[in-house]
Amino acid sequence: MDLNVRAFRTVQAALAETTTLSKRQVASRKGGLAGGRARAKSVSPERRKEIAKAASLARWGTPREGK
Repeated sequence: MDLNVRAFRTVQAALAETTTLSKRQVASRKGGLAGGRARAKSVSPERRKEIAKAASLARWGTPREGK
């Protein structure tokens, strides 16, 4: 079988698969989406800046010179 044909069939099979979510997973997703909006409204711009700075330091380490 041609490599391209096999790749095409693999992708088609992967896209055809459907996943069913439990009621618990659906409720969790719904709550998470609503919680994000509520948090964005309640957190001040200064606090968001602090959170973003801490996250960037955790991800990339110490800040560069001049920043």
